[in-house]
Amino acid sequence: MSEAAEEQIGEIADLFAIEGEFLGAEEVETGLINSTWLASYEKEDGERIRFILQRINESVFGDPLVVMRNVECVTRHINWKVLRVKKDFGGHTLNLYPGRGGNSFVKGPGGGIWRCYNYIEGCRTYDVVENTRQAYQAGHAFGAFQDLVSDLSPEDIVEVIPDFHNTPRRHRRLLEAVEADLAGRVHEVQAELKLVAGMSAEMSLIAGMVENGKLPIRVTHNDTKINNVLFDVDSDEAMCVIDLDTVMPGVSLYDFGDLVRTATNPAAEDERDLSKVEMRMPIFEALVEGYLESARDVLTDEEVKLLPFSGKLIALELGMRFLTDYLNGDQYFKVKREGQNLDRARTQLKLAVEIGKAQEAMNNYVAKVAKTSS
Repeated sequence: MSEAAEEQIGEIADLFAIEGEFLGAEEVETGLINSTWLASYEKEDGERIRFILQRINESVFGDPLVVMRNVECVTRHINWKVLRVKKDFGGHTLNLYPGRGGNSFVKGPGGGIWRCYNYIEGCRTYDVVENTRQAYQAGHAFGAFQDLVSDLSPEDIVEVIPDFHNTPRRHRRLLEAVEADLAGRVHEVQAELKLVAGMSAEMSLIAGMVENGKLPIRVTHNDTKINNVLFDVDSDEAMCVIDLDTVMPGVSLYDFGDLVRTATNPAAEDERDLSKVEMRMPIFEALVEGYLESARDVLTDEEVKLLPFSGKLIALELGMRFLTDYLNGDQYFKVKREGQNLDRARTQLKLAVEIGKAQEAMNNYVAKVAKTSS
């Protein structure tokens, strides 16, 4: 980290009401959206503690203060439930540390909205699920999250990214990007566009059921990647769900679908060798078991029935998002190399195909587990 960057982070750290002297910070480079730093402090008694400092990406979240209002609401609700009513995460939850002015955020000297979270020691994240135990734990964690916020009214949460999981609209944006061809890349992606067109008939299934009142609107996480679960280093148990910026009114199926998308595929999100992309059935089964173990009581029968399809839909949706961004010149997702968003798109579209091939077996397994857990 440059001396100027270190000085700026130090200034920001001093704006938060944290006991102790700021020692320094290192940038956390995981994540595609926000800028994140792990800051160290030393208390008067010599104890060293660490916190997460994070600047909200204003290009993605047009109103960061609305994001912070949502995060405050959800963390407060979950903390109350975990500490006083339930034990889903063993007391491990995200806490916002206030600025010295009393708000849950501060305005940085160089601009931007910053916040501070507790850092949960002894935990790690995974980008790829390695075994069925991890899959079960991840499924249980996100199911527990859905259960914990099930009595929080969607009306209390603001939609920070309108139509975030509106798959038909994502498709229209892709078609608009094709028409505009801002980066002159449309000629490179004809095979991908053909693949998307072949799945277009399924894009409106969940959105249509929401419009017809057949699926409920809930408070949902909306970014249920496996690396948004903290695992205990020693026991590999899920300790906490993180990254709450996209918490907003939504559909539980989109959350479970994104979990299937990220957990069942052993390949990296930007894998170039598509032969490595697959839908691992044992991992899917473990996800279902964990998720329904903790969330079955709050889900409707229609939601349960569509759990297998949700994975295919979200893989398709994200594939379209990556493809759209590639055609627009990589304006949304961070890229570290040329063609990375195209590789991400190809990986997701291949996964959607693989999930489609396994749909019948997935349907049968969900029906079996749901019958047992009901």
